[in-house]
Amino acid sequence: MTRGNLTSTALALCAITLLLASSHLVGAQTTPTGTLAFEVASVKPNKSGDGRAMIGMAPGGRFTATSVPLRLLMQVAHSVQPFQIVGGPDWLGSDRFDIVAKAPEGEATGDPGERMRQMLRSLLAERFQLTIHTETRQMPIYALVVARSDGKLGAKLTPATVDCSAARGRRGGGPPPAPPQPGQRMDCGFMVGLGRMNAGGIPTSLLASTLSQQVGRTVLDKTGLTGSYDFELTYAPEQLGGLPPPQLNGAPPPVDPNAPSLFTALQEQLGLKLDSERGPVEVLVIDRVEQPTAD
Repeated sequence: MTRGNLTSTALALCAITLLLASSHLVGAQTTPTGTLAFEVASVKPNKSGDGRAMIGMAPGGRFTATSVPLRLLMQVAHSVQPFQIVGGPDWLGSDRFDIVAKAPEGEATGDPGERMRQMLRSLLAERFQLTIHTETRQMPIYALVVARSDGKLGAKLTPATVDCSAARGRRGGGPPPAPPQPGQRMDCGFMVGLGRMNAGGIPTSLLASTLSQQVGRTVLDKTGLTGSYDFELTYAPEQLGGLPPPQLNGAPPPVDPNAPSLFTALQEQLGLKLDSERGPVEVLVIDRVEQPTAD
């Protein structure tokens, strides 16, 4: 598959970055956690062959997935990274599926993202006969630490300038602020693009979780930094959720070709670094999975 054919898959991973930010397993067991399930759902194989994948979640409990492999659906459903899924046939990453599903009317209690994940887990168990269990294995990991012995941080990592909790309270649960303009730092939130991160008012633990998606390993926050921070990070997009850097409509992504690697950018711009270690990592082990019957 060419880099151009991976475009929408990479963009889909960008869109669900915050959904996957927690790298621990959520409800990973042989039967789905709870009883939440979609009211109606359609699952069909996608034979288009264009290699693009899109995932969408809309108000009202509507979930759509277009040309998405089961392995990516498992990542979303269980809040895991690719390296945390073990076993299964090759078609988990090669065969594509279209899903259109709707939550029951009035299903509005609790965290909407977690409700959607629970319903997706139920769908995968029912339609793909997916059963799994968890194991803890010793694997290579990274520790996110402060690079300098004197504790000085990089110029682009600073304590948050806005009290985001207070800002959310003033909005009264309204919509989030508009995305920042190019070159403008985000006040409250986290945006991840091709070779770029822009964040305002977030803890370094969320940065560590997001880095895990970029480097293909669990990243533990060992910076010792407390509170919330603003930062901007620009780097060469060598990886995105384990995928090579995509192209947009045949053109290279709008990233400085002279941009440093992610590892270099972390140290030069934020004053942080990734130290290689080995540690316990929870993984999903596939016990059973079958091709679904199209409806």
